[in-house]
Amino acid sequence: MLTTGTMIKLGRVYSNLMVDVQSTNEKLITRAKRIVMLVTGVSIEEAEKYLKETEYDVKLSILMIETSKSKKSSKELLKSSEVYISKAIELNSK
Repeated sequence: MLTTGTMIKLGRVYSNLMVDVQSTNEKLITRAKRIVMLVTGVSIEEAEKYLKETEYDVKLSILMIETSKSKKSSKELLKSSEVYISKAIELNSK
């Protein structure tokens, strides 16, 4: 429980999924694709396209899909939101 609460406070969880995944092997890359698909509703091909573009950064991929922003704009948005995806999406809608 303590670990889950800590991960939420650190901005590593979004939509009840751990989105701060280091995709360092095939198993984790597959997990990253599933996370992006579940959160955004895109196809596996679309998830893979965004993940490749972001060098398998799950948070950045989700933010790009959810906001329709470029990689650069999404990075800036994520940085200004202290790495919280929900805050970044909220900032984008203002």
